[in-house]
Amino acid sequence: MAFVHGKGTAVTIGGDDLSAFANNVAFNRSADSHDVTTFGKNSKVYVGGLKDGTATVSGIYDDAALTGPGAVFRPLIGSTVELVYMPSGDGTGKTTHTVDVVVTAYEETAPVADMVTWSATLQMSDDITDGVAS
Repeated sequence: MAFVHGKGTAVTIGGDDLSAFANNVAFNRSADSHDVTTFGKNSKVYVGGLKDGTATVSGIYDDAALTGPGAVFRPLIGSTVELVYMPSGDGTGKTTHTVDVVVTAYEETAPVADMVTWSATLQMSDDITDGVAS
């Protein structure tokens, strides 16, 4: 087992590399649970159901006209694209998590005394493919 520092994380959305603009990725997976408790039980009984998940990517805003986060995400809102999350960084032999996502939200925040930041909310669609970059 090797511990991994977050500074090397890489992320692409729809083939666009946003690593240079991002400073946080939250990659969440969950599943439904269904109550199948019957008469005579003293405790509830559950079975697993469909999996679900969301991801959030955020960072420091850059107004690069063609490659910045706003230029990438604004046209994708409501679209399904591929998300590739690489917690160990981009490179041969590194872990990858690939999943189709619906871009459900994009937000920019401009506080008076700090940097402009951005955040995108992504709804996972279908299974995650875990792999290793080649």
